[in-house]
Amino acid sequence: MAHERTYERTGEPPAPRIRLDQPRIRRPKLLPAYDPEAFGRLSERIARFIGTGRFLVWMTVIVVVWVLWNISAPGHLRWDEYPFIFLTLALSLQASYAAPLILLAQNRQADRDRVNLEQDRKQNERSIADTEYLTREIAALRMGLGEVATRDWIRSELEDLVRELDERRDLFPRGGTHGSDEADR
Repeated sequence: MAHERTYERTGEPPAPRIRLDQPRIRRPKLLPAYDPEAFGRLSERIARFIGTGRFLVWMTVIVVVWVLWNISAPGHLRWDEYPFIFLTLALSLQASYAAPLILLAQNRQADRDRVNLEQDRKQNERSIADTEYLTREIAALRMGLGEVATRDWIRSELEDLVRELDERRDLFPRGGTHGSDEADR
C-alpha cells in the first residue's frame, strides 16, 4: 500500500524488495580497489630491501654523489645549493614511507607467526593425546600379560606339583592295601 502511494507521488515504480537470500548489488566505490595481499607482499619486499647492506651502500652513494655534485658542479647545473634542502626533503619523504612499510611487514610477519604457533600448539595437543593413548594401551597390555601364564610360571607350578606328589608318595607308599581305598571302590 505504501509502495502504491510512492508510485502515485513520484510516477516511478517502487524499488524491488531486497531479499536476504540474494547477494546485494555492488555499489560503485569512490576509492580505487587494490589487493591488500599484493600490497602486503610489496611492502615486505621493500622492507627486506631497506634492511640490507646493499640499500645502505646505494643510499650512501646517492647522498655522496648528490652532495659532491651540488658543491662542485657549475652553478647553472646545481639543483640543490649548500643547505641541501631538497636532499633533506627527499630523505624525509623516504623515511616517512619506509617506517609504515616496515611496520606493515612486521605486522604481517607477526600474523604468520601467530598462525604457525597456533598450528604448532594444535599439533602438540594431538601428539600429547596420541602419547597418552599409547601409554594407556601399553599399560593395558602389561596388565594383560601379567595375567597370562608364562613359560617360567608354568614350569615353577609344575615343579611344585611334582614336589607335592613326591611328598605324598613318601607319606603314602605304594605297596599294600593298608591305607588304600581300593577295596571301597
